[in-house]
Parts: sequence; C-alpha cells; structure tokens
Amino acid sequence: MKAVILDAASLGPDVDLSPIRDQVDDLEVHDLSTTAQSRERLTNAQVAIVNKVVLDAPTLEALPELELICVLATGTNNIDMAAAEKLGITVKNVTAYGTASVAQHTLMLMLALANRLPLYQRDVAAGRWGESAFFCRMDHRTLQLEGKHLAIVGQGELGKRVGSLANAFGMHVTYAARPGNEAADSRPAIAELAPEADVISLHCPLSEATRHLFDAGRLATLKPDALLINCARGGIIDEEAALEALRGGRLGGLGVDVLPVEPPRDGHPLIDALDEPLNLIVTPHNAWITPEARQNVVALTADNLRDYRMR
Repeated sequence: MKAVILDAASLGPDVDLSPIRDQVDDLEVHDLSTTAQSRERLTNAQVAIVNKVVLDAPTLEALPELELICVLATGTNNIDMAAAEKLGITVKNVTAYGTASVAQHTLMLMLALANRLPLYQRDVAAGRWGESAFFCRMDHRTLQLEGKHLAIVGQGELGKRVGSLANAFGMHVTYAARPGNEAADSRPAIAELAPEADVISLHCPLSEATRHLFDAGRLATLKPDALLINCARGGIIDEEAALEALRGGRLGGLGVDVLPVEPPRDGHPLIDALDEPLNLIVTPHNAWITPEARQNVVALTADNLRDYRMR
C-alpha cells in the first residue's frame, strides 16, 4: 500500500513519522502541495495523508487507485466528502489529539487577560514602572479568577478539560446549551449566561448557528470587565464588533487564537490593533502545536491506517 503525505510541514520538522511509515509499504513525503500538485503526486497511491490541502471532486475523480484519505486534523472541510463517498474513498480524521495543549493555551489567554498582561507589559517597556511614585503600578484593574463565573460554549472533551482547569482556580463553571438546539437542551442558553459571566470561552464548531454568536448585540449584554476567549474557529465572534467593544471600554479583554481567514495574508483589524493600548491577545492558531500534540496526530493517524488494513 503506497501512501503520500501532501503537507508534512504542517506537523513541524521535529515530528517522527515512523509510526505512519510502519503501517504502509511505501511512504512518499512532501512538505507542501497545492491541489493541482496533489493530483500528480497521488497518482498510483492508495492513501492520501493530508492536513489542509483541498482535495476537491475533480482531483478525487482523477485518482482511481485512491482508497483512503487520512486527515491530519479533526476538520474534514478541505475534502469533498460527497465525492469521496460516491467514489468509495474512505475518509478518516483524528480527534482529541491536542486536548491538553489547547486547554493549556486557553488558560494562558485567560490568565494573561485577567492580569492585564498586554497592558502592563506595554507600560514596563515604555518605562512607566521606573516613573512610578511607589514600588508598583496599578493603572489597570485586574481580575481575580477565584470565585468568578466562567461560561463555556462547547462541552466536548476540550470544553470539559478547560472547565476542569478553571475549577482548580476556584472558578464557577457553567456550560451553555448547544447553539441552535436550545429548546431541546437542559443547559442554559448562552444568551442567558452571557450577561452574568466574568469569562466566556468558546470551544464549539463554526456553523450557521454559531457564526457571529457574539455579535454587536450580544457583546453589548456583557459585563464591561468580561473576558472573551476564542480558541475554536474564527467567525464565531464578530471580531470587528468585539474590537470596537474593547476600544469603547465595553469589554474587559479579548483573546483569540483563530481568525476567519488563515493565514491572514491581507491582515486583519485585530492584528492592526495590537499596536494600541488594549487588553488584546492574538495568537497564530498555535494552541495545538505542543510537540506532544503533534506527535499524537501521527500516532492516531497510524492507528487509522492499521484499522483500515485490518478491516
């Protein structure tokens, strides 16, 4: 069985691919591929291993020997799933590979925003500490997490891990009903939780029900000191509305690891605003990138290959 990895660079240079290599007869590795290049590189391959390269219907139709697509991620939106099913191509993804990594990153954002780290780091760099009349600075009101209310949207493995870590800080954790399914869900709706939450963390998929879940209207219902964190998908927050709320003192802090278009080659208003004195953190979709999480992607993909061969 011949397998081709189309975008191995997306896993980083320090990942050991031997668990995948052990499950196939021949492994061909490419750091990066375009959709057009993929058609040629997958010729005579039975397995495509891919992270973000788009495999559309015309590409799949041109690959009669292809039997299996292993996605090096949870999302399969880069694969034409209908075409794969029609052609009898099995698609397998990996889940829960980076739970510890993403949960850690989420807590990092929460702690940094609660302590107004972006603002105090800016002050120190500008020499304001040295100008203080006494030993410290108290220019920015911080937030003690103990006793505060954390509302989480998404009660999957990741949301529950974030809740568990927040419990260790003495926070009161509430999970919101699944957006779009509130009538059949016993949990409170996010519309009900948002006005009373001190911190809101998003761990849900992007869908029609969650797109701009936090728009200008919902942002206006938040406490002015509330922190909003998105380590899920860009677009769940209306980022420009959130930025205006932050600038206007109607939002205490904003931390995002995701944007609607990635990479943001044309920029983004949140990135432009990093030069402003705001309690704002933008990270480059790297919550998942600990070496342990990336190696786990390889291990889970090897499991998928083993299961496929043993079917």
